[in-house]
Amino acid sequence: MNAHDRPANLNLLDECEDALSVPQAPLIERNDYGHPSVFLPEVMLHEARKQKKLRDAPVPAICLLDPDGDITTYVQRELRASKSASWACFHTELWEWDHAGRRFGIVGRAVGASFAVLVAEQLFVSGCKLLVSISSAGAIADGLPKPSYVLVERALRDEGTSYHYLPPAPFAVAGTHLFAAALDGILAAGLPVIAGVSWTTDAPFRETAQTIVERQKQGVHIVEMEAAALLAFAQARNKPLLAVAHVTNAMGHGPDDFDKGDGHGAETALAIASAIANILPVDPASAL
Repeated sequence: MNAHDRPANLNLLDECEDALSVPQAPLIERNDYGHPSVFLPEVMLHEARKQKKLRDAPVPAICLLDPDGDITTYVQRELRASKSASWACFHTELWEWDHAGRRFGIVGRAVGASFAVLVAEQLFVSGCKLLVSISSAGAIADGLPKPSYVLVERALRDEGTSYHYLPPAPFAVAGTHLFAAALDGILAAGLPVIAGVSWTTDAPFRETAQTIVERQKQGVHIVEMEAAALLAFAQARNKPLLAVAHVTNAMGHGPDDFDKGDGHGAETALAIASAIANILPVDPASAL
């Protein structure tokens, strides 16, 4: 086949690449981290409210992200959580309930880095003052109990979303003062949580033995799919956000893997969220 016989779309592709000088890794070569975004979550939500005929009211100040959906199911069934009448997100539902004088909200099944951050952006412009992500995780460190909980202090950025918020670096890190206050509150409540390091990946079914050994050498405790992106978003936007990981498995190679414990761990997860809320100041942003 000579150049004249090539399909027209291949010739066009070559011309586009030549014209644009596409770099090998465009994602991590961004240099506009301090520039404002053109597409804003508040604009999308404003239009969504018009289309859905929803009232404009704030979401609860304390919100949870629940990628697995088990906590969401629990609060619906046991705590009589009600569906938000003002949450305008096109992709999710938000459920609300009261506990110990506080109003909580939760969004279920926001799985993966990009989806979790998409929802987080919308929650914070809708009135959220503190966001806690509680996701399932696999054990990387030897001897880590299953089930158990890890408050993520830093997360290895093996996903794509964080690189749109922060320049390249190995880890995204939780806000120092917020993390310390939250850990103090959790431990004071006697809850089974440790501080740890996470590996956030976009491809959970590509966790090879070679990479797991490398992660262990790097001091990583767990692997999950959201923390690095959420922590990078929080740092870039100066938002109070914490990531908690519920360690439930050894990637399918342990006895009783994926057993979350009693009630799928929902009661303990909510107790952790409540302990975090109780120890923080009225304005969580002041604890960053």
